Amino acid sequence: MGIRRCRRWLGFVAALASLVHIGCSTSAALPAKAIALNRQGAAALAAGDLELAEARVALALEYNARFTEAWVNLGLIELRRGNFERAGCDFITARDLNPDLPTPHHALGLLASQEGKPEEAERRYRAALRVDPGFAPSRINLGRLLFERAAFEQSREQFLRLTQVAPDFPEGWTGLCESLLKLDRIAEAQGVLVAARQRLGALPVFDMLSARALVLFHDFRSAAAKLEVLTALPDRHQSANAWAWLAVARLGGGDVEAAHVAARQAIALDSENEVARYVLRIGLNRPSATAER
Repeated sequence: MGIRRCRRWLGFVAALASLVHIGCSTSAALPAKAIALNRQGAAALAAGDLELAEARVALALEYNARFTEAWVNLGLIELRRGNFERAGCDFITARDLNPDLPTPHHALGLLASQEGKPEEAERRYRAALRVDPGFAPSRINLGRLLFERAAFEQSREQFLRLTQVAPDFPEGWTGLCESLLKLDRIAEAQGVLVAARQRLGALPVFDMLSARALVLFHDFRSAAAKLEVLTALPDRHQSANAWAWLAVARLGGGDVEAAHVAARQAIALDSENEVARYVLRIGLNRPSATAER
């Protein structure tokens, strides 16, 4: 549930944000005004003002038509508009101008992902990493793609590398932990969470993963205690996820009625929550420990 669901609302946005702020020049000959306009266009794109973003980036390209990052940003604008063909043309222009930058390859990966072509997206992200192994957005998205196709050992490898090249990115730590949980390497996952907290502090996503590890250890009481606190998180998605896993913990503890209550709370916040739906489905066939007493 974690990474796959997370990618729907975070994956594309995070990768996009990591690209659009780029404003450094690809050549010493770039005019300072072009660099400034590209940065301003990137800021407008991040704010959702596509018309202003286009105007600024197009002006940057008038100053220098070989400004690679400006072509990438122009393509991102078209990608946000849903103009996939035009976005692809802009990204290819950027790549052909300078194939030694990771951003055009990554942008082509974003486009492939949006078009529902995961194999091509994976190929593009790997191309970006061949250019720059430290380019975090491509490492994040490659790890997520591998996780989604259940290549958990490979996703583990990518997220482990991400924790080294970008240790302040929580995605590396959470992706590594998620992959280890899928591989039933629970103690290792808990060790990763200890290291993550030492580096980044107590983030709610770390508490969520810690509670899930407790569920896998069948320590349902401790897991439920952690998850009850997390249900009050202001973020709707995080709260729904906490309710869903609380339902799992309660079901594991034998309290079917309480599990159903938690699962329905999760569904009320997120009608597509797969974990909550699973609890409601299997809970119907399981007698409650409270009913037995």
